[in-house]
Amino acid sequence: MIKSMTGFGRCEIAENSRKFTVEMKSVNHRYLDVNIKMPKTLNFFESAIRGELKNYITRGKVDVFIAYEDLSEKTSSVHYNREIAEEYLGYLRQMAEEFNLENDVRVSTLSKYPEVFTMEEAGVDEEELWKELQKAVQGAAKMFVDTRITEGEHLRDDLIEKLDGMLKLVDFISERSPKLLEEYRQKLEDKVRELLQDTAVDESRLLTEVTIFADKVCVDEEIVRLRSHIETTKNTLLEGGSIGRKLDFIAQEMNREANTILSKANDLEISNCAIELKTEIEKVREQIQNIE
Repeated sequence: MIKSMTGFGRCEIAENSRKFTVEMKSVNHRYLDVNIKMPKTLNFFESAIRGELKNYITRGKVDVFIAYEDLSEKTSSVHYNREIAEEYLGYLRQMAEEFNLENDVRVSTLSKYPEVFTMEEAGVDEEELWKELQKAVQGAAKMFVDTRITEGEHLRDDLIEKLDGMLKLVDFISERSPKLLEEYRQKLEDKVRELLQDTAVDESRLLTEVTIFADKVCVDEEIVRLRSHIETTKNTLLEGGSIGRKLDFIAQEMNREANTILSKANDLEISNCAIELKTEIEKVREQIQNIE
């Protein structure tokens, strides 16, 4: 089982007059990069949320959006600060005495002074709050992983199809390469005979030239390594797991072998085939970038 790094998950939990909505989406990234947007009330749980997500995700740029609603009737209360009111009143009396003024302060006036009355959030059981939030995070993460697995299966099937097509291109190069020597030998012999006319052709000299040419255009080693890389990629895809980085490295090696074949090619058909092979490798590599 392989996972794509593209995914989406959503979960809504409404319990105990509270509602949590968690949404997640992601794109590919070399490492795990989690960005969480949530109300300040829940900031205390950020570390716990990140820890929970690591149980489900190893790579990808993940954006998490959390909405929270407290549906209870009493979410805040008024608090009377007696000490502050008493301090205000004391200073007012002092001012009345010092400046010989009438102390006309009323309750309605005193109540408007800063901090005499304050609004306080109702107490919340953090453990209970986390249990509900955790349930919503887990629900969204499970859906998120499911979409990644589904997309990963599509990626795997498409990649294996492309790899099979690459093997056919390698087969063509493998079959075509030996014919180059025969064609080169024949062309060289015909040219020598044309130049020397009736003079006998030096077979040893001819063989030396063909051998030198063979060394220059031989791609046997590259073909063997390329086949091995393709088969390893297919087997790794079937095994599954967090294989994105490994496959990216193998794709780089495949591209290196294809480049060598193209540089050695002294034949139009092999050159065209090597170019097509490089194109397919690049397509494979682009898709591998999206595997976790």
